[in-house]
Amino acid sequence: MDNHSETRDFLATRRAKITPEQAGLPVYGGNRRVPGLRRGEVALLAGVSVEYYTRLERGNLSGVSEGVLESLARALQLDEAEQAHLFDLARAASTSRRPQRRRAATQPVRTSVQLTLDAITNAPAFVHNGRLDILAANQLGYALYSEMYPSPGRPANHARFIFFDTRSHAFYPDWDRAANDTVAILRTEAGRDPYDRGLTDLVGELSTRSEEFRTRWAAHNVRQHYTGVKHLRHPVAGDLHLMFEALNLSADAGLSLLVYTAEPGSTTGDALRMLASWAATQRSETQQSAPTRSGPAPLQH
Repeated sequence: MDNHSETRDFLATRRAKITPEQAGLPVYGGNRRVPGLRRGEVALLAGVSVEYYTRLERGNLSGVSEGVLESLARALQLDEAEQAHLFDLARAASTSRRPQRRRAATQPVRTSVQLTLDAITNAPAFVHNGRLDILAANQLGYALYSEMYPSPGRPANHARFIFFDTRSHAFYPDWDRAANDTVAILRTEAGRDPYDRGLTDLVGELSTRSEEFRTRWAAHNVRQHYTGVKHLRHPVAGDLHLMFEALNLSADAGLSLLVYTAEPGSTTGDALRMLASWAATQRSETQQSAPTRSGPAPLQH
């Protein structure tokens, strides 16, 4: 992923989203040739020359000060995720280019992390990386995402499931939102770690095989994924409205622990208990057919 083109397209798409009225600028005449702000208008709002802003939008963020980046973020009305992405792009531009590195696709999860997951018995929990691979889960976590595991590829990956597996349309009632969020999370990760060869390969695969992905990737939207609510439609448990919290594992760079919870006394809470019972039954049947297997494993229905 080329930093210059990433920066150019990100700034251009952000500029196109802001109208002069939104920026508090006067509009003279109605024959504007560009959507959103002109480069000169962004330069005015950011307090830099038109020539300097043009250099930035051409993709050259090397050596740009934090003060200029902050002024640019205010001028383009960037949200928190967009501002962080801009700083990531500037950081990458100011760092000597390194060869892309390939992280192991099956990056091992430490034993203590798996034990932590297994100790969470009343809520789905799993660990994933920036490419959205599910690397480990507790029993209820595997049960929640059981729809991902009939596909042969490992590790299971949220983006591949959404864009390659037709079952995802039933699993995510608001599929468009899930698809948009997934692409935005991958775009954010690409800015944070542009030298991850595995991420580049994943984006290339998704772009080649899915027009839905290509369209969304070209929008250059970004998103932080720390907390929120997900609506899922599980084939066993039915409709689920789950709150989630994502925690970075400080000892494992690039890995996050996600835990889903339900409101006490809610229909979703009852559904999770039913799902846990189903998962225990599935596991018992699996162990009876393969008694040497230990630990939680992906469930199928």
